[in-house]
Formats: sequence, C-alpha cells, structure tokens
Amino acid sequence: MNANMTIIGGRKSKTALEKTMKGIFIVCGVFAIVAVLVITIYMIYSGAPAMFTIGLKDFLFGTEWAPTAADPKFGILPMILTSLVGTGLTILVGVPIALMAAVFVSEVAHKRLAGIVKPAIELLAGIPSVVYGLLGMIILVPQISKLEALLYANDPSHTFTGGANMLSGIIVLTIMILPTVVNISITSLKAVPNEYKEASLAMGATKMQTIFKVQIPAAKSGIITGVVLGIGRAIGEAMAIILVSGNVANMPALFNSVRFLTTGIVSEMSYASGLHREALFSIGLVLFIFIMIINIVLNTVLKKEAAANEK
Repeated sequence: MNANMTIIGGRKSKTALEKTMKGIFIVCGVFAIVAVLVITIYMIYSGAPAMFTIGLKDFLFGTEWAPTAADPKFGILPMILTSLVGTGLTILVGVPIALMAAVFVSEVAHKRLAGIVKPAIELLAGIPSVVYGLLGMIILVPQISKLEALLYANDPSHTFTGGANMLSGIIVLTIMILPTVVNISITSLKAVPNEYKEASLAMGATKMQTIFKVQIPAAKSGIITGVVLGIGRAIGEAMAIILVSGNVANMPALFNSVRFLTTGIVSEMSYASGLHREALFSIGLVLFIFIMIINIVLNTVLKKEAAANEK
C-alpha cells in the first residue's frame, strides 16, 4: 500500500513538474514573440514618418547626406550600398576561410592541436568589437595607407583616406565574423553521423573527397545558420567600423572613406534633433528591414531544402 502511494505521489510530482516547465517554456516563447513585435512596431512608428516627410524616393535613392546644411539633404543610398557591398564582400572572403578553418579543426588537425586552436577561436568570439576597431586603427590602417599611396601615387584625382576606408572595414569585419561561422561550422561537421564518412571511405573515396562531397553537404544547414549569424554581425556592426572606415557618406569603393548604415546612426545620434533625429530612426528601420529580409529568405531556403531531403 505504501509502495503504491509512493509511486502515485511520484507520478503526481513528475506531472506537476512537467506542467510547470511547459508553462515556463510557453511564457518564454510568448515573451520572445512579443519582444520582436514591440521592436517592429516601435521601429515603424519612429522611422516611417520621416521617410514620408523627406520623400521615400529622395530618402532611399538620394546620394547626398547633409542634414545640418542650410538646405538639408537626407539621401542614404551611399550608406545602403556601402552596407550591402561591404557585407557581401565580407561574407565572400570570410566564409571560405571560416569553412576551411572548421574543416581543419574538426577533421584534419591532431586532437591536441585542435584542442589549442578551438579555444583560441572561441576566445576571438568574446573580444569586444571596439577592441577589433582599435587594433585595426593602430595596426591595419597604416598598412592600408601605404598600399593606397603605392597604388594611387600617380592619380591626382584620388582623395587619399590615410588607410581609413572600405577595405580596412571589410578586413576588420572578416576577422570579426570568423569565430561565429567557424564555431557553428565545427559543431555542424561533428554532428554528421560517422556512418556517412565510413560509407564514403569504404566506397574508395579519399579523405578530402569525403569531407567536401559528403560531410560538408550533410552539414550544410548548420553551416548556413552560421553564415546567417555572420551576416547579422557584419551588417549590424558599428563601433569597430567607425574607427577604420573613415565615416564619410561616399559611394562604396575599396579605397573610399565610407559610412555604413550603422555608423551613420552612431556618429550623429548624440547631437541630432527634429527631422534629422527622425531620419536616423528611419535609417534604423531600413537596417531592420534588411536583416528581416535576409533571415526570412535564408530560412525559407533552409525549409525547402529540409522538405526536399525528407522526400
């Protein structure tokens, strides 16, 4: 009798615990949804009015940003293109390097060496972005300045940036996204079942063929997730970029001083007022929309691939 009562009491306690945890999970999920909705509504409420006051065409496609001039101009096309081109080039350069590093750590390196390299990569992920910017300003910018002087020594039309230009920004961003993409790619590669690798090797494939034709395709969804997070960090970075890119609203070119959408907000928010301040919120709304579009597109692609694999 006592044993039965103990079992029943244990079942009731277990059921109560499960219900409590389920309630906590539901609350956390609802909180996340509410947070996204509140941010979305606030960004639209704060940013949309200025767009229509300035004019959507003049705001998005204008090429001159002069909010404090006698005749204010609020064109953000140079900042939009700089953010898109800069992020695109960062991903184009950074993802192959990150993927090769992940393959090295997870499949090629000796366990002892991998045990040294992996913590070092994780340490890079924890370094504040402003530190990357400071190191870039002290070490990288002077070297880029020398390269710029060498390439444009006979070009009187070129405006020298002293090394604070888009190229410096791309290099710093590339270094910054590496830890995120590498760590997630390592986890994804290690999650691939050993049976895949063993079957490939048993069929006569070499180790490199197995890695690039079996393991990487099998880990593709996880690697893409790492790339998405890398894109988010690259397009949303401000402090490091403002120190090395020159922060001038020019059209994107490797040796032009440029201003990203994020740095445009950071550099002027402290003294902006009136329509100028509202326009900065509108820049934030544009940035928010870009990030949402990128996430929606990539998530849609991943879901379609998952559905195709299930079939």
